[in-house]
Amino acid sequence: MNHHVETFRGEHFFQKNQLLYVNRATENITSPYHDHDFLECVYIAEGAGYHHIGDQVHKVRKGQVFFIPIGTSHVFRPISANKAVSPLSVFNCVFSPLLLHKLSAFASDYSIVQFMSDMESGHSPYYSCMDTHDQFEKLFLALHREYELPQTGSSDYLHSLLLQLIIALQRSMEQSRPSPAPRQTVFIKLLNDLEQHYDQELTLARLAEASGWSERHLQRLFRQHANQSFHRYLQNVRIQKSQELLRGSQLKISTIAEMVGYKDIHSFNTLFKRCTGMTPSVYRKESDPGDMSNR
Repeated sequence: MNHHVETFRGEHFFQKNQLLYVNRATENITSPYHDHDFLECVYIAEGAGYHHIGDQVHKVRKGQVFFIPIGTSHVFRPISANKAVSPLSVFNCVFSPLLLHKLSAFASDYSIVQFMSDMESGHSPYYSCMDTHDQFEKLFLALHREYELPQTGSSDYLHSLLLQLIIALQRSMEQSRPSPAPRQTVFIKLLNDLEQHYDQELTLARLAEASGWSERHLQRLFRQHANQSFHRYLQNVRIQKSQELLRGSQLKISTIAEMVGYKDIHSFNTLFKRCTGMTPSVYRKESDPGDMSNR
């Protein structure tokens, strides 16, 4: 079905170079289809109705959150024309893609920076979710209050609230994605089991039998997800555990070697030195905070 689509432009909303606009509006049954040259986040504050987006129609209700990208045609409409009986009230937070440049300077997490970059470039898709813990409602209320009643520092405060809103959206999108594939989940469990039973006689053949994969495939998984072979991974786990025991106990080195899976003390000493650059005895001495002889 074809609709007449109006284009809303940010220049009609953004005042004093704010690049941000927040309002609370009651939707009308005759509101036109529109797209826009800015990004929009919407929160259903009251009532129920419909969201017409493209050629689809979805029922909406209080507590739903929406992210609408640039150029996406849509409109929110109430169930009926009688606003007293069937109101549909929404918070709108619209902002220019130019503002994302400024906000990204305050983000240190790569996932958030990439998310903002995707929003700006149009690669972040339309998204909706329920506000299960009222975090979005609190953010929209704070945004609206600060926008309507500006104070000293309001511009910066609004930007910080918008950044929080973007982070909340990114987290929600991330959590809604499918869980890891079963094979990956099994491999993660296998790694956890290996780190719990590193002191036992572990071989690639035994792990292959336990996991149901071939030794060749299992070795490939280690190189793919751990960037090392099975033997090197197990070796590093054991040496790490031995370092913890050397630092935190007075057990004999031969006892520690056996506890982490090495029955031959000479092999353990050789391997430990190759991995750490020093023998176990020197490592223990260097790690002892009470030994001031070399300080």
